[in-house]
Amino acid sequence: MPADLAPMHVTAVVVTYNRPDLLRESLDALADQTRPADRVIIIDNASTDESGRVADEHHIGADVLHLNRNVGGAGGFTVGMAHALRSGEHTDFLWIMDDDTVPLPDALAELLAADHRLQQRGISAAVLSSRAVWTDGRDHPMNSSRTRLGVPQSEVERFAEIGVRPIRTASFVSALIRAGEVRTHGLPKADYFIWSDDFEFTGRLLRSGQGFAVPGSVVEHRTVAFSNAAANPGSRMRYDVRNRLWTLLRTDSFTRKEQVLYGGKSALGWGRTLLRTRGDLLPIAWRGLREGLREMPRMNAVVLGADPERAEEIRAVEKAARR
Repeated sequence: MPADLAPMHVTAVVVTYNRPDLLRESLDALADQTRPADRVIIIDNASTDESGRVADEHHIGADVLHLNRNVGGAGGFTVGMAHALRSGEHTDFLWIMDDDTVPLPDALAELLAADHRLQQRGISAAVLSSRAVWTDGRDHPMNSSRTRLGVPQSEVERFAEIGVRPIRTASFVSALIRAGEVRTHGLPKADYFIWSDDFEFTGRLLRSGQGFAVPGSVVEHRTVAFSNAAANPGSRMRYDVRNRLWTLLRTDSFTRKEQVLYGGKSALGWGRTLLRTRGDLLPIAWRGLREGLREMPRMNAVVLGADPERAEEIRAVEKAARR
């Protein structure tokens, strides 16, 4: 990391649900960072096993919030971001990850060093994304960041010289998000529960802001298998279809051209999934389609109604952002 890097306060936000062993490995890796996070917030999504105890007792000394109801990754990140911004401690960046994300020792240092290089060029990045690999070192197909369309090749090459790539969206598997952008643009949509919450949220921030993938920052995404979400999503295909439709039809996170492009790619992907599973998932996909076309995501504070204190923090952040 450059010696003249201005000090930045980083709050790591980790969401966990019923994966104590993975959570322990993730927290061990956070504690072993060459540049540790200044604060760690863990959202225990009403785990029914010992995950909450692991979070409470880990030597990293995290601020642990135990929710009364499982609100999925989307709800957990919404709670964690709101708490980071409303709990009285200043933060410059939010470092977002699931409990199966294990950052390599210099993952955060590399993200901050990339931000410093960009700042030297007058660029304030809204989102910086790590390279996510599987346990064998291959790039994880679930977490590739979309390259921003329309960037001239000369500019892509110029950014490559300083170790970054301009992107349009990023995964919540290690995303460093400038806190001021959350204060301006609001929080993720908790009602998504899982899938596409990061697509919508980073798409919202990066419609007008700039984001970059940082290949030098590496994390392991320790999923059970090396595959993407479309391989055989099972009952989760409901969320895949519904949330993608909500994002493309109910938000302004993407331009009309992008809506058509990403919508077409999504439809093709769903078609391949249904063919691969011989139509077994058709009723699930149909449910997601109906909900995506007929319903709207509920307000974040309503989704977190079982946790009034957390809902109040969310209201305060969204009121300030006028969302």
